[in-house]
Amino acid sequence: MNKYFSFIALLLLSSCTIVRGYLADGAYGPTSFSYEKQLKDTIVNRGEAFSFGKASVQCEWIDTLHFFNQGRMYSNTTMWEAIGPKTETQGVLIVQNDSIVYEKCTGDITPDKIAGVFSVTKSVTSLLCGIAVDEGYIKSIDEPVTVYLTELLKANPMWQKLTIRHLLDMQSGLDFDDTYSLRLQDLKRLNAMSRLYYGRNIKAQVKKLKFRCEPGTEYRYESMTTEILGLVIERATGRRFADYLEEKVWTPLGMEFPAFLSYDSKKHHAPHAFGGLALTMLDLAKIGRLYLNKGVWDGKRIVSESWIEQSTAYSADNEGYHFCWYNTSCIGADKADYPGYYAMGIRGQILFVNPYKNLIMVRLGLKDDTYAHIPYLFEQLSNIWPE
Repeated sequence: MNKYFSFIALLLLSSCTIVRGYLADGAYGPTSFSYEKQLKDTIVNRGEAFSFGKASVQCEWIDTLHFFNQGRMYSNTTMWEAIGPKTETQGVLIVQNDSIVYEKCTGDITPDKIAGVFSVTKSVTSLLCGIAVDEGYIKSIDEPVTVYLTELLKANPMWQKLTIRHLLDMQSGLDFDDTYSLRLQDLKRLNAMSRLYYGRNIKAQVKKLKFRCEPGTEYRYESMTTEILGLVIERATGRRFADYLEEKVWTPLGMEFPAFLSYDSKKHHAPHAFGGLALTMLDLAKIGRLYLNKGVWDGKRIVSESWIEQSTAYSADNEGYHFCWYNTSCIGADKADYPGYYAMGIRGQILFVNPYKNLIMVRLGLKDDTYAHIPYLFEQLSNIWPE
């Protein structure tokens, strides 16, 4: 009972965004369907739709295949034994050669149901940045962000050292801490992230940021960095993030379903470029198809091949994180003969691509406390996939 009253007291003394977040999503933060309650832009395909075919023979052997991963959270178990009960996995979709070869859903999330993908959004933000570079809106990713966010010229001099490349590689040096949990023991670290996710004026929050170290000196993952990248894209293109995404990605890729992108308030309309995208498994797989085909969609160049290569090349530099994508050096496995790369969000939302086996794997779920667990499984599955 004392802990309960302490919790209530801390909530009352905390910022209104923590209270707002707790009332909206409870003690463990946002869920796959929190987007339904948020302010959001709708993103639609204004052209023809593209659909993956369904292979006549499904890869049912996946359900009986056993995985070994000594020292981690599974050993000699099937994929669903490893990722089902422990992670509340709701759906796995696997596409090869433009055909759905495996599809299994166990709960509320299905291939055609819209769900929040959290930090997978960062990888989509990177894609939009690449397109903005290709179109000349951003002259160079080695420009400082103050070229576009001129209001920061009068703030901390460190802003003039912070480049777009630093944002893409999580080397901003900003003093910011990601935590979504509203549990008692996490409240002291929570305020910044709650203001980013639930706050109503992100741009004002950006102006007050401090730096932990000089930009470019170290990798440290945190969401504010990609949020600033989204603001740069909007300022450079003169377009709202959602509108640019609709025109440059959603329509040319023939998305079958609408998507949603949350934002802070009607007054300021700053996009949640760090984690606000909600879409279906089927349409998320199409982002994988674009990267699998090195930026080309059915003969049309969407983003430069160079951008794709810089995003996805296998390298342990920068802890395996480049241009808002992870390569599989991040998961602690020995380098595979044919390594893949992936986008990842909290709750274990995964878009995994293996270019050597022409595989796209999507997992969406309600929770995941295993971090690199699912990409590791997908990497193992790719390794043994028949040629």
